[in-house]
Amino acid sequence: MTDDSEPKFRRILLKLSGEALMGDLDFGTDPAEVERIARQLGVIRSRGVEVAIVVGAGNIYRGIDGAAQGMDRATGDYMGMMATVLNALTLQDALEKHGQYTRVLSAIDVREVAEPYIRRRAMRHLEKGRIVIFAAGTGNPFFTTDTAAALRALEIHAEAILMAKNGVEGVYDADPATDPNATFIPELSHRDAIERGLKVMDSTALSLCMDNDLPIYVFNMADELNIDRIVSGEKVGTLVRSSVPDDASPEEKS
Repeated sequence: MTDDSEPKFRRILLKLSGEALMGDLDFGTDPAEVERIARQLGVIRSRGVEVAIVVGAGNIYRGIDGAAQGMDRATGDYMGMMATVLNALTLQDALEKHGQYTRVLSAIDVREVAEPYIRRRAMRHLEKGRIVIFAAGTGNPFFTTDTAAALRALEIHAEAILMAKNGVEGVYDADPATDPNATFIPELSHRDAIERGLKVMDSTALSLCMDNDLPIYVFNMADELNIDRIVSGEKVGTLVRSSVPDDASPEEKS
């Protein structure tokens, strides 16, 4: 159900992992899951929110895995960038089937299938109501798609990063998949996340967000209403920001 209230954000960047496109598959892309994501994004676009997306490629290939098997790290990372282009095109197709005008902008040159990334062009697309998907990370090896998400969000003046997670409600003080005593953290600072090594984003991305006061909303992608709830200003998942209020609970300060 769509909320008719005024959205809290005018422009957001959604960070999607490649795994978010897998559904229950061991690898690859689940068309039903991609369609579900497209439907959610259509809801917030209908409310006038400008949407940019950075998509990963963990469902296809991770450069770090190739490096671990003896492949040159830079070569592996470039292969990972190409894999994000495949995911971006898949997501574009699903969004356009839902009536959303969409553009894929790639940090590496693949002009036959995507526009080259140009900051002002990306912002113009957003202003025209198009969903923009950023592919190929930053275009450089040794940088993750988390860092690409932080960089692109800052470049386009996004007001927040929405960090989608699979099967967890937000940030915990330990891995809830392996530690039954892991405690959910509803709010914390960028600095705390870096110092404690919490799995929000990589440290480079977190540092960029901290230095530029960019909030990150970490939430469970499984609930189809969560993106719309965040856009409406509801408390969903974990909020990571530059400072935590003095009146926050001990759990929020932890």
